[in-house]
Amino acid sequence: MTAAAGHRRLSLNQATIKYATLPEALRVAAEAGYESIGLWREPVQEVGLDKAVQLVADSGLRVSSLCRGGFFTAPDGPERAKALDDNRRALEEARQLGTDTLVLVCGGLPAGDRDLAGARQRVRDAIGLLVDDATAAGVRLALEPLHPMYAADRAVINTLGQALDIAEQFPAAAVGVVVDTFHVWWDPDVIEQIARAGRDRITSYQVCDWITPMPADNLLARGVPGDGHIDFGPITRAVAATGYQGDVECEIFNADVWNRPYAEVAAHVAARYHDLVEPHL
Repeated sequence: MTAAAGHRRLSLNQATIKYATLPEALRVAAEAGYESIGLWREPVQEVGLDKAVQLVADSGLRVSSLCRGGFFTAPDGPERAKALDDNRRALEEARQLGTDTLVLVCGGLPAGDRDLAGARQRVRDAIGLLVDDATAAGVRLALEPLHPMYAADRAVINTLGQALDIAEQFPAAAVGVVVDTFHVWWDPDVIEQIARAGRDRITSYQVCDWITPMPADNLLARGVPGDGHIDFGPITRAVAATGYQGDVECEIFNADVWNRPYAEVAAHVAARYHDLVEPHL
């Protein structure tokens, strides 16, 4: 199936074929008929930013997002300053790669810290410190709420409502939110919060499934759509109802998926997208 046959809005997030180099990932996505790809900073840095920019241009693909910034819940001091500087570099990387979306994983509790409310306030403060940089770069800070099981170590922002509470304090052109089915499908308020976000605040829509039994490493509990428990129809229809016209990324962290041939994974993801997600857009 080619992009003209329906891949136009489907983006292959690079995490789904984690072990592919940047050149391999771009080739696989293009040959599978995708028009866009979600990039991660580490593979970009492996080849160097200038080379990555050229590789993207040569591929003919657009970059739907760059992941990731964030991890700025540390208290004031050298660690926090280092994180903020790294986010400023990430904004510039996103700009040069041609995407207007930098996905933020906000960070968990600092070592020995149990002040969840304080950590969430530091996320808000960090966004405030980065808004001018985002505006200058023309790149939106995309707050991604993560499932509550990651609150301690990865993200103290755990619901779409919490992400919006922060985002709405800043211009929509600079700060938005990510709707990732894996992280929000369980939330009884998710449909209302998607409507609240509206077209102006949704910067990225990501789809993957929730599988059980959960692996020992809960980071790797994502499945290809259709392999788990998520009903993609209601969430997708809610996103579509806002007028969102952006890409739909498939981002999967799963050891079995990572060990399959890259082209096979790309084709499998596309087929499931066409069956389970696209009909509701």
